[in-house]
Amino acid sequence: MENHDKLHSDMTGWRRHLHRHPEFGFEEQKTAAFVAEKLRGFGLEVAEGVGGTGVVGTLKRGTSNRAIALRADMDALRITEAGKSDWASATPGTMHACGHDGHTAMLLGAARMLAEEGGFDGTIRFLFQPAEEWGRGALAMLEDGLMSRFPFDEVYGLHNMPGLPVGHLETRPGAIMSAEDNFEITLRGKGGHSSRPQWGREVMVPACALVLDLQTIVSRRLNPTQTGVVSVTELLTDGTRNALPGTARILGDARSFDAGVSATIEAEMRRIAEGIGVLHGIEATVSYSREFVPLINDPELTAAAFEAASGVSESAVGDCEPMTGSEDFARFLDYVPGTFVFIGNGEGSAPLHHPEFDFNDAALLHGARVHVAIARGRLSPTG
Repeated sequence: MENHDKLHSDMTGWRRHLHRHPEFGFEEQKTAAFVAEKLRGFGLEVAEGVGGTGVVGTLKRGTSNRAIALRADMDALRITEAGKSDWASATPGTMHACGHDGHTAMLLGAARMLAEEGGFDGTIRFLFQPAEEWGRGALAMLEDGLMSRFPFDEVYGLHNMPGLPVGHLETRPGAIMSAEDNFEITLRGKGGHSSRPQWGREVMVPACALVLDLQTIVSRRLNPTQTGVVSVTELLTDGTRNALPGTARILGDARSFDAGVSATIEAEMRRIAEGIGVLHGIEATVSYSREFVPLINDPELTAAAFEAASGVSESAVGDCEPMTGSEDFARFLDYVPGTFVFIGNGEGSAPLHHPEFDFNDAALLHGARVHVAIARGRLSPTG
């Protein structure tokens, strides 16, 4: 491999700057300006404000009319950082707890490498996307005319993965990340004094029963060969220590790789909630939305990307297990084929979305090289 010590040092500085100055989805004004400035400095054509705060850089070499896209996400999370590094978040209540600062720095590094060294024939679009955590950023860029304004034939993305060694890469053809459905179930009854439950129709006991009964959707209503997850993440009431609640809200999400499974989960959830309402004499309503679609890697392009990326990775697995996390990179795949890969963030890394998470700077050069290898492999000057 080429020696890129200076690039690695620069990427580390970029990454730490971004980590110290996180911005939430669709608020990435300073992040986008930083990205645009760097891309222009590398000699790329740059468009800002795509889908709100998205940035698209374009780099052309040779005479081929083929075009591919490489994508990174830029947004942070509403989490208070627990880390004490010199580059810890300076924005209270917001931090890069998913490594998007690293993803942005790696794609900037790849852009500089490809601008300085070439090695491809065609057009590369560098997509810096807002609001991935919302599941809205890719859609916003697409709705803003991304495909007509900056056309490309294929798209590639990557994500850091805690627990995998630095330099390690994993991917798979077909479904690699799940859909995410969000739900909110509202129970309405009649609260009252905790010493006189018979005078009302309190909702705490029905809510607790409902939380447990929802777990039977996966264990008893799905085919055991199908993958599904139903997770209740919040139970909110209007009660207090000595007052039984009259209203309860149960919120959570469901994961699946198949539209039929998603439909079954929703139908069973509505049936169970309705039954709980009848049983306890209360009103039960269900709000159910589909926020992320399954991420389905194109088999042919996954094989090609894996072959290219394996050459710059210390180890690689091409048939990893699918994961039930979600990614709105999947929205791009409704328009063009592509693939998504995971790279190691270190075996000692804190989990994603954890207040002590920090992107591993040792992984920056590996990620940049993966982007570059895929781009050169897909836009080979030799055809």
